[in-house]
Amino acid sequence: LPGYGYAKLPQKEREEISRVIWDFIDNSESLVMLFVLVDSRHQMQKIDMEFISSLGEVGIPFGIIFTKGDKLGPVALQTRVEENCQRLLEDWEELPPVFVSSSQSAMGREEILDYIGQILQSL
Repeated sequence: LPGYGYAKLPQKEREEISRVIWDFIDNSESLVMLFVLVDSRHQMQKIDMEFISSLGEVGIPFGIIFTKGDKLGPVALQTRVEENCQRLLEDWEELPPVFVSSSQSAMGREEILDYIGQILQSL
């Protein structure tokens, strides 16, 4: 769900987008797992944490994909991902599946596709 928290829209339009997203999540008969995309260049925002918490509350299986993994150096990227994972562990007993990706360099592509394949094979 890229951009669910970023859109610079009037409050009413953001609420409508949120309603559409949750309508899909709540009513999809084919939803097996949801991936939450988080920009790896930044600390997870309050809206990210609230959305993830809401998924947990309603029992939606999810994973996190830290995007734009090519935009930071390897040490900075690892540090940021570890910080975000530690922040998640403040509220969660264990982490969901976590991946780092880049659409530019294809970083993480195979790992994500392999994971999706495993999920689909388990159905």
